[in-house]
Amino acid sequence: MPSKKSHRVSVRRTLRNAPLRTKAKNLIASARSSIESNELDNAQEFVQDAVSALDRAAKKGAIHKSNASRRKSRIMTQLAAAKKEKS
Repeated sequence: MPSKKSHRVSVRRTLRNAPLRTKAKNLIASARSSIESNELDNAQEFVQDAVSALDRAAKKGAIHKSNASRRKSRIMTQLAAAKKEKS
């Protein structure tokens, strides 16, 4: 592929994928901060939103499906540990 064309393709993909990645990262950060501050009701909602955003990003190819799965697993494990610690 000629480099001019590959650059155009790269720019197009970046414009399409960046918002999906950013939204997922921001929701994960919100969920983690809620978990750390023991606001578990809010954290549950943030985790659900983050999981949804990660699934959407993986479905559209912005991130790899294994990457999304790993991030979902880690954040849900953190939430479960915080719930267990609180009770």
